[in-house]
Amino acid sequence: MRIVSLLPAATDIVAELGLSEQLAGRTHECDWPPREVASVPVVTRTDLDQDALTSREISDAVGGSAHSGSSLYTLDTEALAALHPDVVLTQDLCDVCAVSYEKVSRTVRLLDAGTRVLSLEPRTLDDVLACLVTVGDLLGVRERAQRRRGELRDRLDRVRGAVAGLGRPRVVAIEWLDPLWPAGHWVPEQITTAGGEPLLAAPGEHTKPVTWEAVRAAQPDVVLVLPCGFPPERTLREAELLTRLPGWTDLPAVRSGRVWVLDGPSCFNRPGPRVVRGAEVLAQILHGVPAGESVTPAEARPFPGR
Repeated sequence: MRIVSLLPAATDIVAELGLSEQLAGRTHECDWPPREVASVPVVTRTDLDQDALTSREISDAVGGSAHSGSSLYTLDTEALAALHPDVVLTQDLCDVCAVSYEKVSRTVRLLDAGTRVLSLEPRTLDDVLACLVTVGDLLGVRERAQRRRGELRDRLDRVRGAVAGLGRPRVVAIEWLDPLWPAGHWVPEQITTAGGEPLLAAPGEHTKPVTWEAVRAAQPDVVLVLPCGFPPERTLREAELLTRLPGWTDLPAVRSGRVWVLDGPSCFNRPGPRVVRGAEVLAQILHGVPAGESVTPAEARPFPGR
């Protein structure tokens, strides 16, 4: 089967199911697992130089927000057609973060080749794990997918057990720096699973920007900085967007040195299997309890100025 993934999380799922060798195409942001995807043809691009632009400039370029407006992705329809895919995996959750389902469907109709399109729209942790079975069913490995889902659920249960009975710090997770945007969808559940109390966003919620005053009023014990699509090094380049805000040093999280930069793309932004690793990382930084493998500096590091 020839699979084209137009969503990094879907590429993660294909790899989780042991089907990386069937990937015929991917997006320019699909980077996991590195060895398996490196040689897979790329069928998307972005016209924005995200390394050169600030968070505010990126936000303005896509319509003034981080989750609505024009997409960062451009689909190379000719390259897609040349791959003759049997299955195209896409999404209809965020108009910015990936090629939209509507755009992909229009393109595939023109191919007239019997290509099947599957749109993934997870909003909660259960939804994310359910996508494993949905994709596995389509790709003919349903039993394998069910087994992997069970293993991932077991890992989440172990995280919950590790933090059971401990105090629950109040946590703000920031998914975009300018404007300030709280992380919604599955991230509040990752926080709850890891023994924290999520603030400013509810499980499954498609959030909106918030004011700095709302963050200050929340008085978080912990702040997680995990901008969508930014690895930690890129996030740290704009650290002053937070540290120069009035009253930043008065936040309980800052006073106690509990502000963390996390690898958003790997463990938090993408609705793929690695969100389970994200919960394990949070359990360790919120409570210092062992949950899975030890957290590496690439996954979580102290925010400067703590």
